[in-house]
Amino acid sequence: MTRQDQWDEVRAEAAHCRRCPLWKPATQTVFGEGPVTAAMMLVGEQPGDQEDEAGHPFVGPAGQVLDRALAAAGIARDAVYVTNAVKHFKFEPRGRRRIHAKPNAGEIQACRWWLDQERALIRPPLIVAMGATAARSVLGRAVTIAGTRGHAHPLDDGGECWVTIHPSYLLRIRDKADAQAEHDRFVADLAQARERLPR
Repeated sequence: MTRQDQWDEVRAEAAHCRRCPLWKPATQTVFGEGPVTAAMMLVGEQPGDQEDEAGHPFVGPAGQVLDRALAAAGIARDAVYVTNAVKHFKFEPRGRRRIHAKPNAGEIQACRWWLDQERALIRPPLIVAMGATAARSVLGRAVTIAGTRGHAHPLDDGGECWVTIHPSYLLRIRDKADAQAEHDRFVADLAQARERLPR
């Protein structure tokens, strides 16, 4: 069985995940996507409203921010594997809208099983954890972005993790100058991680 076949099996299994209650209100499982031979894996927090509807990771506003940042950092999106720490959309209903709700420690831990399956199959030498939830899932402990950003964190499988912000953070910054500065730093984080890839 090829690695792609194995990935297809795991993805099909994840579609019926009941490891935590988040599957009940969500439309569907949103599994990772990208080449199974990718050298870089990007891990976010969870699918958003548009991702939950489409069934694909990072296709909403944060995904558009990510796409622009990847391009600016010289990274082709179709060359990386993109996934989330939690595979179901957690939200609070507000009228007709569904507002993002942060996954708790139990939900992150329950879904870590799927991320571990993805890591075992993809075997990326480098993982970029975008946001504190992703960093917690990858590193196995609660961390702060400020305390972990900007340097490599060795992983048990021989790879390394780089921690940065989640692209959705950039959408919440009101001041244009601050937003641009933080965007530039995000791009720099991605470019720094790219330089660590095996040649």
